[in-house]
Amino acid sequence: MLALIRTVDLALSIYTWIIIASAVFSWLYAFNVINSSNRFVASIGDFLYRATEPAFRPIRNLLPNLGGIDISPIVLLLIIFFIRQLLWTTIAPMLI
Repeated sequence: MLALIRTVDLALSIYTWIIIASAVFSWLYAFNVINSSNRFVASIGDFLYRATEPAFRPIRNLLPNLGGIDISPIVLLLIIFFIRQLLWTTIAPMLI
């Protein structure tokens, strides 16, 4: 059972880095730092959008409109941090 908890923790850790990469990519795209017409850049952007948008959309629907500021990645990272802490401080000790 501990292996399952470690696997879930690893998956959440990888998804955390995907969220961070998506946020950085969106900033670079918004400030026109990267070439959006490049196929490789477009494929990375498409992957990051498809990987994160299903998790961001419900959070964006719940949050109030803050103008041009999108805090849904921060909220999602806090949720992931909470789940990881819950796994290691509450669930894992009960199984050991």
